[in-house]
Amino acid sequence: MTAPLDREGDARVPHVPHHEFRDGLAHGRLRVVVDPKRARTYVVGRTRIDLLAASVIGMGAVLALAGQAWPGLMLVALGIVANRLVRQQSARIVLHLASADPAVYDEVTGNGVMEVRRHPS
Repeated sequence: MTAPLDREGDARVPHVPHHEFRDGLAHGRLRVVVDPKRARTYVVGRTRIDLLAASVIGMGAVLALAGQAWPGLMLVALGIVANRLVRQQSARIVLHLASADPAVYDEVTGNGVMEVRRHPS
């Protein structure tokens, strides 16, 4: 696996192992950059929020049409808000998932979703 290109130049960014990432993140020894657009795509695909939101909105619409207007409208609102919230918080979700699971960490750093650097000493 090759390291991503450095944004300030052509030098390669050295890979930081997951255990060092997890420990260094808590102590502020690392600089983490999450690409918001790639993070949104990654989280939406991983959580399948579109499918979940569409299901909740659909159930709400069925309830509203069946005479249960308030519960139906609440489900529609819940589906819309959940979808937007997950999309807005995608960078934080990626950071949380990467700190908890080494496989996710390797995936997001390898695909350019997240970049981890050591602070210069």
